[in-house]
Amino acid sequence: MIEIKSLNKRFGKLKVLEGLDLSIDSGGIFAVLGPNGSGKTTLIKSILGMVIPDQGDIKIAGSSVLKQSDYRNNINYLPQIANFPANLTVRELIKMVKNLRPKEANDQRLIEHFGLEAFLDKKLGNLSGGTKQKVNIVLTFMFESDLIILDEPTTGLDPISLIHLKELIHVEKEKGRTILITTHIMSFVEEIADEIVFLLDGEIYFKGSSKELKKRTAQDDLEHAIAKLISKDL
Repeated sequence: MIEIKSLNKRFGKLKVLEGLDLSIDSGGIFAVLGPNGSGKTTLIKSILGMVIPDQGDIKIAGSSVLKQSDYRNNINYLPQIANFPANLTVRELIKMVKNLRPKEANDQRLIEHFGLEAFLDKKLGNLSGGTKQKVNIVLTFMFESDLIILDEPTTGLDPISLIHLKELIHVEKEKGRTILITTHIMSFVEEIADEIVFLLDGEIYFKGSSKELKKRTAQDDLEHAIAKLISKDL
Protein backbone atom coordinates (compact mmCIF):
# COMPACT_ATOMS: atom_id res chain seq x y z
CA MET A 1 0.00 0.00 0.00
CA ILE A 2 2.67 2.55 1.07
CA GLU A 3 6.32 2.45 0.01
CA ILE A 4 8.65 5.21 1.21
CA LYS A 5 12.25 5.38 0.06
CA SER A 6 15.10 7.60 1.32
CA LEU A 7 12.80 10.37 2.56
CA ASN A 8 14.61 13.51 3.70
CA LYS A 9 13.19 16.76 5.01
CA ARG A 10 14.76 19.83 6.59
CA PHE A 11 13.13 22.93 7.99
CA GLY A 12 15.95 25.45 7.81
CA LYS A 13 18.88 23.93 9.69
CA LEU A 14 16.67 21.41 11.46
CA LYS A 15 16.85 17.93 9.94
CA VAL A 16 13.49 16.22 10.60
CA LEU A 17 13.58 13.15 8.36
CA GLU A 18 16.85 11.52 7.36
CA GLY A 19 16.88 8.76 4.74
CA LEU A 20 13.66 7.28 6.05
CA ASP A 21 12.58 3.96 4.51
CA LEU A 22 9.19 2.44 5.31
CA SER A 23 6.97 -0.21 3.77
CA ILE A 24 3.37 -0.72 4.91
CA ASP A 25 1.31 -3.54 3.46
CA SER A 26 -2.34 -3.22 2.49
CA GLY A 27 -4.82 -4.00 5.23
CA GLY A 28 -4.23 -3.62 8.97
CA ILE A 29 -3.81 -1.04 11.71
CA PHE A 30 -0.44 0.64 12.13
CA ALA A 31 0.41 2.92 15.06
CA VAL A 32 2.95 5.58 14.09
CA LEU A 33 4.66 6.54 17.35
CA GLY A 34 7.56 8.67 18.50
CA PRO A 35 8.49 11.44 20.93
CA ASN A 36 7.92 15.09 20.10
CA GLY A 37 10.30 16.11 17.32
CA SER A 38 10.80 12.54 16.08
CA GLY A 39 9.42 13.33 12.62
CA LYS A 40 6.10 11.46 12.77
CA THR A 41 3.97 14.53 12.00
CA THR A 42 6.23 15.43 9.07
CA LEU A 43 5.99 11.83 7.82
CA ILE A 44 2.19 11.85 7.96
CA LYS A 45 1.97 15.27 6.30
CA SER A 46 4.35 14.09 3.57
CA ILE A 47 2.06 11.15 2.83
CA LEU A 48 -0.87 13.58 2.69
CA GLY A 49 0.98 15.98 0.39
CA MET A 50 0.90 18.74 3.02
CA VAL A 51 4.72 18.70 3.26
CA ILE A 52 6.99 18.31 0.22
CA PRO A 53 10.12 16.27 1.07
CA ASP A 54 13.54 17.48 -0.04
CA GLN A 55 14.55 14.05 -1.31
CA GLY A 56 13.10 10.57 -1.66
CA ASP A 57 9.85 9.14 -2.93
CA ILE A 58 6.45 8.09 -1.61
CA LYS A 59 4.41 5.51 -3.49
CA ILE A 60 0.82 4.57 -2.70
CA ALA A 61 -0.61 1.54 -4.49
CA GLY A 62 2.51 1.45 -6.67
CA SER A 63 2.40 5.04 -7.94
CA SER A 64 4.46 8.01 -6.79
CA VAL A 65 2.31 10.67 -5.14
CA LEU A 66 4.86 13.47 -4.93
CA LYS A 67 3.48 16.67 -6.46
CA GLN A 68 0.21 14.84 -7.22
CA SER A 69 -3.22 15.57 -5.78
CA ASP A 70 -5.85 13.17 -7.14
CA TYR A 71 -4.64 10.33 -4.89
CA ARG A 72 -5.94 12.25 -1.85
CA ASN A 73 -9.49 11.42 -2.89
CA ASN A 74 -8.74 7.88 -1.72
CA ILE A 75 -7.47 8.96 1.72
CA ASN A 76 -9.61 9.69 4.76
CA TYR A 77 -7.80 11.98 7.22
CA LEU A 78 -8.74 12.89 10.76
CA PRO A 79 -6.67 15.89 11.95
CA GLN A 80 -5.69 16.21 15.60
CA ILE A 81 -7.34 19.63 15.88
CA ALA A 82 -10.53 20.23 13.92
CA ASN A 83 -10.80 23.97 13.28
CA PHE A 84 -14.45 24.09 12.25
CA PRO A 85 -16.17 27.36 11.28
CA ALA A 86 -17.91 28.36 14.51
CA ASN A 87 -20.95 29.88 12.77
CA LEU A 88 -21.89 26.70 10.85
CA THR A 89 -24.20 24.03 12.20
CA VAL A 90 -23.15 20.39 12.23
CA ARG A 91 -25.62 19.66 9.43
CA GLU A 92 -24.24 22.51 7.29
CA LEU A 93 -20.64 21.36 7.80
CA ILE A 94 -21.42 17.78 6.81
CA LYS A 95 -23.26 18.98 3.71
CA MET A 96 -20.36 21.25 2.76
CA VAL A 97 -17.78 18.46 3.07
CA LYS A 98 -19.99 16.08 1.07
CA ASN A 99 -20.15 18.67 -1.72
CA LEU A 100 -16.36 19.03 -1.74
CA ARG A 101 -15.50 15.36 -2.25
CA PRO A 102 -16.42 13.46 -5.43
CA LYS A 103 -17.57 10.40 -3.49
CA GLU A 104 -20.77 9.00 -2.11
CA ALA A 105 -21.04 9.64 1.62
CA ASN A 106 -22.57 7.41 4.28
CA ASP A 107 -23.02 9.95 7.05
CA GLN A 108 -26.41 8.99 8.51
CA ARG A 109 -25.20 5.67 9.90
CA LEU A 110 -22.27 7.39 11.61
CA ILE A 111 -24.43 10.21 12.99
CA GLU A 112 -26.62 7.60 14.65
CA HIS A 113 -23.61 5.52 15.76
CA PHE A 114 -22.18 8.48 17.70
CA GLY A 115 -25.52 9.90 18.89
CA LEU A 116 -25.21 13.21 17.05
CA GLU A 117 -28.87 13.55 15.95
CA ALA A 118 -29.62 16.12 18.67
CA PHE A 119 -26.62 18.27 17.65
CA LEU A 120 -27.20 18.54 13.90
CA ASP A 121 -28.73 22.02 14.06
CA LYS A 122 -26.40 23.39 16.72
CA LYS A 123 -23.57 25.80 15.89
CA LEU A 124 -20.15 24.22 15.95
CA GLY A 125 -18.84 27.06 18.09
CA ASN A 126 -21.23 26.01 20.87
CA LEU A 127 -20.22 22.35 20.98
CA SER A 128 -17.97 20.69 23.56
CA GLY A 129 -14.57 19.39 22.52
CA GLY A 130 -15.77 15.79 22.70
CA THR A 131 -18.78 16.45 20.49
CA LYS A 132 -16.59 18.25 17.95
CA GLN A 133 -14.33 15.20 17.89
CA LYS A 134 -17.32 12.97 17.14
CA VAL A 135 -18.23 15.28 14.25
CA ASN A 136 -14.60 15.05 13.13
CA ILE A 137 -14.85 11.24 13.14
CA VAL A 138 -18.07 11.30 11.10
CA LEU A 139 -16.45 13.53 8.48
CA THR A 140 -13.48 11.16 8.30
CA PHE A 141 -15.29 7.84 8.02
CA MET A 142 -18.33 8.82 5.93
CA PHE A 143 -16.38 8.21 2.70
CA GLU A 144 -15.10 4.82 1.53
CA SER A 145 -11.31 5.00 1.13
CA ASP A 146 -8.51 2.43 1.15
CA LEU A 147 -6.17 4.52 3.32
CA ILE A 148 -7.29 6.09 6.59
CA ILE A 149 -5.02 8.35 8.67
CA LEU A 150 -6.09 9.20 12.22
CA ASP A 151 -4.14 11.80 14.22
CA GLU A 152 -4.89 11.46 17.97
CA PRO A 153 -8.41 10.10 17.30
CA THR A 154 -9.29 9.48 20.97
CA THR A 155 -8.97 13.13 22.03
CA GLY A 156 -11.95 14.23 24.14
CA LEU A 157 -13.97 11.05 23.66
CA ASP A 158 -16.06 9.61 26.49
CA PRO A 159 -15.79 5.85 27.18
CA ILE A 160 -18.85 4.93 25.09
CA SER A 161 -17.69 6.99 22.11
CA LEU A 162 -14.24 5.43 22.43
CA ILE A 163 -15.82 1.96 22.21
CA HIS A 164 -17.74 3.08 19.10
CA LEU A 165 -14.51 4.39 17.54
CA LYS A 166 -12.72 1.09 18.14
CA GLU A 167 -15.65 -0.78 16.59
CA LEU A 168 -15.52 1.52 13.57
CA ILE A 169 -11.78 1.03 13.10
CA HIS A 170 -12.15 -2.75 13.27
CA VAL A 171 -14.97 -2.66 10.70
CA GLU A 172 -12.71 -0.73 8.32
CA LYS A 173 -9.89 -3.20 8.92
CA GLU A 174 -12.22 -6.08 8.05
CA LYS A 175 -12.91 -4.31 4.74
CA GLY A 176 -9.18 -4.51 3.97
CA ARG A 177 -8.42 -0.85 4.70
CA THR A 178 -4.97 0.36 5.73
CA ILE A 179 -5.21 2.51 8.87
CA LEU A 180 -2.41 4.71 10.25
CA ILE A 181 -2.88 6.05 13.77
CA THR A 182 -0.79 8.52 15.74
CA THR A 183 -1.51 8.65 19.46
CA HIS A 184 0.11 9.00 22.88
CA ILE A 185 -2.34 6.55 24.50
CA MET A 186 -0.38 3.32 24.76
CA SER A 187 -3.32 1.26 26.05
CA PHE A 188 -5.20 2.18 22.86
CA VAL A 189 -2.18 1.16 20.74
CA GLU A 190 -1.78 -2.16 22.53
CA GLU A 191 -5.47 -2.99 22.11
CA ILE A 192 -5.97 -1.99 18.50
CA ALA A 193 -2.72 -1.87 16.52
CA ASP A 194 -1.38 -4.79 14.47
CA GLU A 195 2.02 -3.15 14.14
CA ILE A 196 3.96 -0.29 15.67
CA VAL A 197 6.12 2.01 13.57
CA PHE A 198 8.40 3.92 15.97
CA LEU A 199 10.30 6.99 14.80
CA LEU A 200 13.30 8.44 16.55
CA ASP A 201 15.54 11.23 15.25
CA GLY A 202 13.88 11.13 11.84
CA GLU A 203 14.44 7.41 11.25
CA ILE A 204 12.44 4.20 11.71
CA TYR A 205 13.82 2.81 14.96
CA PHE A 206 11.42 -0.12 15.32
CA LYS A 207 8.69 -1.80 13.25
CA GLY A 208 6.76 -4.76 14.57
CA SER A 209 4.07 -5.88 16.99
CA SER A 210 3.71 -4.65 20.57
CA LYS A 211 4.54 -8.19 21.71
CA GLU A 212 7.81 -8.09 19.74
CA LEU A 213 8.64 -4.66 21.15
CA LYS A 214 8.09 -5.76 24.75
CA LYS A 215 10.27 -8.81 24.14
CA ARG A 216 13.03 -6.70 22.56
CA THR A 217 13.04 -4.23 25.44
CA ALA A 218 12.42 -6.85 28.17
CA GLN A 219 9.42 -4.89 29.47
CA ASP A 220 6.02 -6.14 30.60
CA ASP A 221 3.99 -3.16 29.38
CA LEU A 222 4.06 -1.00 26.27
CA GLU A 223 4.60 2.34 28.05
CA HIS A 224 7.86 1.16 29.60
CA ALA A 225 8.90 -0.51 26.34
CA ILE A 226 8.42 2.78 24.46
CA ALA A 227 10.29 4.67 27.20
CA LYS A 228 13.21 2.28 26.83
CA LEU A 229 13.22 2.81 23.06
CA ILE A 230 13.33 6.57 23.54
CA SER A 231 16.24 6.30 25.98
CA LYS A 232 18.00 3.89 23.56
CA ASP A 233 18.80 1.79 26.60
CA LEU A 234 18.70 -1.58 24.80
